[in-house]
Amino acid sequence: MAGVSLKCGDCGALLKSVEEAQEHAELTSHSNFAESTEAVLNLVCGACGKPCRSQTETDLHKKRTGHTEFVDKTLETAKPISLEVPKVAAESADAPDVTTSDQTEEMIVPEVNKELLQELEVMGFPTARATRALHFSGNASVEAAVNWVVEHEDDPEIDQMPLVPVNTKAEAPKPSLTPEEMKLKAQELKERARKKKEEEEKRMEREREKERIRVGKELLEAKRIEEENERKRLMALRKAEKEEERRAREKIRQKLEEDKAERRRKLGLPPEEPSTAKPSTPVIEEKKFSLPVRPATKAEQMRECLRSLKQNHKEDDAKVKRAFQTLLTYIGNVAKNPNEEKFRKIRVTNPSFQERVGALKGGVEFLEICGFEKMEGGEFLFLPRDKVDMAVLNSAGSELDSAIKNPFFGIL
Repeated sequence: MAGVSLKCGDCGALLKSVEEAQEHAELTSHSNFAESTEAVLNLVCGACGKPCRSQTETDLHKKRTGHTEFVDKTLETAKPISLEVPKVAAESADAPDVTTSDQTEEMIVPEVNKELLQELEVMGFPTARATRALHFSGNASVEAAVNWVVEHEDDPEIDQMPLVPVNTKAEAPKPSLTPEEMKLKAQELKERARKKKEEEEKRMEREREKERIRVGKELLEAKRIEEENERKRLMALRKAEKEEERRAREKIRQKLEEDKAERRRKLGLPPEEPSTAKPSTPVIEEKKFSLPVRPATKAEQMRECLRSLKQNHKEDDAKVKRAFQTLLTYIGNVAKNPNEEKFRKIRVTNPSFQERVGALKGGVEFLEICGFEKMEGGEFLFLPRDKVDMAVLNSAGSELDSAIKNPFFGIL
């Protein structure tokens, strides 16, 4: 049986015609071809009609489009390979069927300037591409052919040999360049292409630099706004703390005045003359400092939790301070060793934990704000590794340190 395809002995590729074998040889420099009885596949997609020449192309088309139905038309298109070179001239002494010649006009490869074609081949252009460029540029010059190739290099049929009706006459070739002029012209064209490429690269680099500068400015502006908002928030928090301390000092001073008056009454001394007594500052009605309307932050929740803990156990300052120090130890251990599970897992039923933190209202709640979660029916408090937030732990440490050192913390 005659072969229906050509197989490349170097890479194993199946080619369905001599022309394809020639193109394959030009692209890969392979030259070992043999006839094969294995036909090139012709699998046509039933959804969009795209032909696929191999199972690999079929799998790729399935993956890209999701189409799964293909019709195998390999046997319909399989034809024996002819290794004879096709004749350029279609004229023959034998008179063909007049009816057939009238219906189908025979096509041939157009004649082009052989010297110009040779010059283009020396410059590295394939024969089919050079022939097409000379034909469509009118066989004018090497430069015109090269310009045509540059303008049409994305055409799908650029590497196919052009065909014209047999009766079409090619234009008379014009004088070609001398070898020296051809070399100079080729060098000039290469230099022009190189300069054009460099200019395009410079333009793209300028565009990329402008984009980097714009993005950098936007990031700096966003960072500045964020820092400004954080500064205003901290100022508001400090102002609130100072106001709280002032109210606490005023309440203590009034308490001392009342105790002093009570002692004078018990000793039988007359009340202190209002004129000699220091004018007392009117009691300021306790009000919450108004902050900008926004959701409470983690730091604010922690501070409120610690203040509530101290208010609920204000009769025992030592127990409250010990609870604060124990919580600070737990938080510090996790911050220093975030990968150690033993520091991120606390047994709630542990007597020591119960005595120091668990028995105090607000102790477990503070750990939950820091990220600890109850597990195994509430027997353990556990902080998952992926939920360890160093910023939250640092805020917790700062709030605990402030609560321990500030003598007025939680008085009001």
